[in-house]
Amino acid sequence: MILAGDVGGTKVHLALYNFVGGRLASVRDHKFPAHEYKSLDDVVKAFQAQGKDEPEIIAACFGCPGPVRDGRLKLTNLPWTLDARDLQKSLGIEHIFLINDLEANGYGIPELAPESVFTLIEGDAKSVGHRGLIAAGTGLGEALLIYDAKSHTHLPLPSEGGHADFPARNEREIALLEYLQRTLNGRVSSERVVSGIGIKNIYAFLRDDVKMEEPQWLKDRLEKEDPNAVIGQCAEDGSSEICAETMRLFVSAYGAEAGNIALKVLAMGGIYLGGGIAPKILKTLQNGEFTKAFLDKGRLSPLLHAVPVRVILDDTCALLGAAAFAEARAAELSGRSERAGS
Repeated sequence: MILAGDVGGTKVHLALYNFVGGRLASVRDHKFPAHEYKSLDDVVKAFQAQGKDEPEIIAACFGCPGPVRDGRLKLTNLPWTLDARDLQKSLGIEHIFLINDLEANGYGIPELAPESVFTLIEGDAKSVGHRGLIAAGTGLGEALLIYDAKSHTHLPLPSEGGHADFPARNEREIALLEYLQRTLNGRVSSERVVSGIGIKNIYAFLRDDVKMEEPQWLKDRLEKEDPNAVIGQCAEDGSSEICAETMRLFVSAYGAEAGNIALKVLAMGGIYLGGGIAPKILKTLQNGEFTKAFLDKGRLSPLLHAVPVRVILDDTCALLGAAAFAEARAAELSGRSERAGS
């Protein structure tokens, strides 16, 4: 059995996998509210307590937000410091690995079923090469997927590109940047715009700086419900002008940043949109603003026209990638492959 984890800023998603005919097969999974636990150890032990008479876990891998160095990292959105060696001792699992969450998503893409991917921009479907991965969720994650022509596989390289400076491109975005510089007292990263945090920031900018009207019914809903879900829903169904403009700015900035990644890695194999936001706003992503910003790269725009853009619809992509990574690394260390033996 393989234990996989997707550690986010708000929840920890754990799953057990085995292999059937060389493919990962889910045994069970559960989502835990991260802030209700003092450590990842406690979350895993709660998950293990749910299962009875299950086969031994031979390896585990957790995809985590932030840079992993020598098997150790301090999470960016949780007060946890993780160490693979400490987890091995605490949990009694022989092989435990920590990798970046976008790296886990990158390993998960080859494990996805065809129906788990939505094509947003066709590009050149026959083109092969490097890929880019950008995921707007609680924060903004980015990764580069480097193509190996001999094995026809992609090696995910983690990145903290979401924390690079926000590149304002027009008067409205410059005004947004200046507003955020004032409210944040300094530097503004792309994550402050292209993320769940960013949606709330853009909405506040339009309400407080641009002075767009906030109807009372909308204000009431924002106070009682998840603001991002409300803003996204009201933009999708056309019931609120300020929400529609919020998401228009959001997807435009998202498209521009996706195009930046495509240029930096020459992503002829495509750009993938991960994270929890994109699957929920497919209608907004298709309104033209994302594509316009993605392709708006001056003399290099013709290159971007050949790059496919695909949305990952399966929220277990990072879990699949973590499981695949755990099995492959454990097989290297033990000489026994669970996948090959299935």
